[in-house]
Amino acid sequence: MNRLNAEAAVRERYAASAQQSEPKLCCPIDYNPEYLKVIPEEVVLRDYGCGDPSKYLREGETVLDLGSGTGKICFIAAQAVGPNGKVIGVDMTDEMLEVARRNAPIVAERIGYENVDFRKGRIQDLALDLEQLDKELKARPITDAASFLRADQLAQELRVKQPLVADDSIDVVVSNCVLNLVESKAKRQLFQEIFRVLRNGGRAVISDIVSDEDVPDALQNDPELWSGCISGALTEEGFLHAFSDAGFYGIQILQRDEEPWQTVEGIEFRSVTIEAFKGKQGPCVERKQAVIYRGPFREVLDDDNHRMERGRRYAVCDKTYNIYRKVPYAQFFEFVEPLIAVPTGEAKPFDCSRNTLRHPRETKGMDYNLTTEASQCCDGGSCC
Repeated sequence: MNRLNAEAAVRERYAASAQQSEPKLCCPIDYNPEYLKVIPEEVVLRDYGCGDPSKYLREGETVLDLGSGTGKICFIAAQAVGPNGKVIGVDMTDEMLEVARRNAPIVAERIGYENVDFRKGRIQDLALDLEQLDKELKARPITDAASFLRADQLAQELRVKQPLVADDSIDVVVSNCVLNLVESKAKRQLFQEIFRVLRNGGRAVISDIVSDEDVPDALQNDPELWSGCISGALTEEGFLHAFSDAGFYGIQILQRDEEPWQTVEGIEFRSVTIEAFKGKQGPCVERKQAVIYRGPFREVLDDDNHRMERGRRYAVCDKTYNIYRKVPYAQFFEFVEPLIAVPTGEAKPFDCSRNTLRHPRETKGMDYNLTTEASQCCDGGSCC
């Protein structure tokens, strides 16, 4: 199915489902009932998802919801991040946006603050503000080939000068059963856009439908199955690779449904929720730090092809050292700081392509010759 047909099928089906609930578009999800109390029934009944990425949010974060629909995840997120946080919902369907925007003041009044903003755009092109483009085209409509080319140039100018979502501006990107709806050839751009808008250290928490086998062309060319969150699904492995290819690290499966949501021609389609982080980009410098993999496996291979055996001390650059001190890695490592810290300004380049053990003398110093007496038991108690 080409991009035009895929988008048309999705837009038409979701425009209709904004007016009348369609049970076939969603999996049963247990959301926090406390958050649902303030959300109007109209929004709840016209929500279509397969997971709950909002339960992984924290107070004060800026959140972007891709394919926000009638706003259910946005309104839950608004409560999760609190008055110091911010939530942006992006959707391309006017009917969905109308429901979300009409109910936003109701939710704001009930929770006591307003922190949700709904914007019109395509999730694979988060720089282009479609409402701003609509406004410009009404003033300068397309009437011939020359005006079409001007409109294309205008769209590019809007992406640069007035982006819908700016670079490095989001703490957490969430999405609920929407990425599969994007046409296959645009999926790489979609993951690149998620990466672009996240700040350094930000993360994506995405719930979506994946398949256990490649989806054949015959199913991909079925508009009903495509708009029904079936035939546009990536495989489980392909979904994880898409994050890796876009530059993410720390990619892990937070939740995977044991039972498939639907099976079509022997192919199982189920919901997964993935978390992935942005932030491993940047220079590698030597500050004499080391990490020790604690286990439980005998050895592991990290995202940069560093193979580490349990219990051995490995040399890492300052960037990798600090990444491992954060989730999701910290619980699996011991961290060894040098006896005398190497100032950042004096640190030399570190070759991260190598996999090298760190001798204890590198962190203690080659002339280290201290001798001490035992003053207490290792656990801090009495030895008697």
